[in-house]
Amino acid sequence: MCNLPHHLLCRQSPAKSDGRNALSRRNFLEGAALSAFLATLGSGAATIGKAQAQTAPNSRMLLKGGNIVSMDAQVGDLKVGDVLIDNGRIAAIGPNLAAADAQVIDATNRIVMPGFIDTHRHMWEGVVRNSLPNSTLFEYLQIILGKVGPVYRPDDVYAGNLVSALSALDAGVTSILDWSHIQNTPEHTDAAVKALQESGIRAVFGYGAPQIGWGKRLTDSTTHRYPDDLRRLKTQYFSSDDQLVTLCLAANGPGFGSLDAAAAEWKLAREVGVRLSVHAGIGQGGRHPYEEMGKTGIFGPDTTYIHCSHLTPTEWKMIADTGGTVSIAALVEMTLGLNPPVVQEALAAGIRPSLSVDVETSVPGDMFSQMRAAFSQQRDEIFNRTKKGEKDLKRVTARDVLEFATVEGARANGMEKKTGSLTVGKQADIILLRTDAINVMPVKDPVAAIVVGMDTSNVDTVIVGGKIKKRDGKLVGVDMKRIADIAQKSHDYVVEKAGI
Repeated sequence: MCNLPHHLLCRQSPAKSDGRNALSRRNFLEGAALSAFLATLGSGAATIGKAQAQTAPNSRMLLKGGNIVSMDAQVGDLKVGDVLIDNGRIAAIGPNLAAADAQVIDATNRIVMPGFIDTHRHMWEGVVRNSLPNSTLFEYLQIILGKVGPVYRPDDVYAGNLVSALSALDAGVTSILDWSHIQNTPEHTDAAVKALQESGIRAVFGYGAPQIGWGKRLTDSTTHRYPDDLRRLKTQYFSSDDQLVTLCLAANGPGFGSLDAAAAEWKLAREVGVRLSVHAGIGQGGRHPYEEMGKTGIFGPDTTYIHCSHLTPTEWKMIADTGGTVSIAALVEMTLGLNPPVVQEALAAGIRPSLSVDVETSVPGDMFSQMRAAFSQQRDEIFNRTKKGEKDLKRVTARDVLEFATVEGARANGMEKKTGSLTVGKQADIILLRTDAINVMPVKDPVAAIVVGMDTSNVDTVIVGGKIKKRDGKLVGVDMKRIADIAQKSHDYVVEKAGI
């Protein structure tokens, strides 16, 4: 969700790529930011069954007889087709494929599609999920960033990240950007990375600021190393971009500090060689810092802008002209009172947005909910504007929002060459969705069924990089008793320690 910082509480072819000056609490309130905030074969082949363990990524696997929704315009959709996976990548897509040495997954009565991609989630909050269903943004800031974040131990970060990552996989989210603004110490950072790696999800670890309490500045804490620890992380954990978990900088940005500090963050990220993700157009209190910063020529295609609730036309144009991407968290934006989601503003600027969950403290952690929220809000806005006489406004379609949750998510996470569509050569990040379930049968239009009718109960199988993470509706290789135990213990500690 918002990056109000700690101190503010805040067919077979190669794959194609489709300084730290912070605002004080007083300055924040005087800037009217609060009012602005409130206003994821052959017959001899073996068939994978329920009890089979995770498939090794270098094995061959054939998804047989599924309804393929590829999200690749050149591949198209197949009412009945197969997907061959080899060495963790998609090797072939088409009808009646044969591979005598491959394991077979029967995809009958299943939609086969790329996994969902979440472009912004604060995963450390996993152990306090569903805790603020009725809150406003200000209450979230006061409680979660003001009281909860500062008492987090590295073990709590690990527990939150692990439970959030596993639940994302369970919901069909194969790729996620962990916007991790809980870097209170380097040990907190290491715990977050460890959990992501252990979960088996494809993730971008967004290294962010620490949570040190309401009204405090970064310089008030001596335990964190933000943002300079980015260099250590790149060397220690992320020396290669060809791995399941990669790195970006979850920057504070000019909306929550000085332009000089923000420029230093951008410079550091590019020096280290990682992307940036930043909250934009929220809590500006009449300021237009992104417009000011954009004039320096610092914006680029390596940056994702989150929410964008109060951007000016000039700021939208700057983002579009420099190839920036956008992440919209429709449920949080409506539920916590940031502003109506800006799907239409993004489209009008020539930007196709991605979708994100944001905070599980207040909204569900699945992409079915996010797709429906963005779908309904944009269409409602266009209906109302058309009634007022505006012309040539286009309503989004179910396929549009499915693209937001897959293809555009991959683009925003900087992995459009790796995932986001069923394309030969891309990583096998694939989900199978049940069409024989009572909530969607009978299925005529699979895209409509996904966007309008399905929920997490339809997620039958989840594959990440050719490795099975969920099969027959259950996570594979996960000790649920252990997960429940560490999550509960962490939750109990944090709630008691924070006094909430």
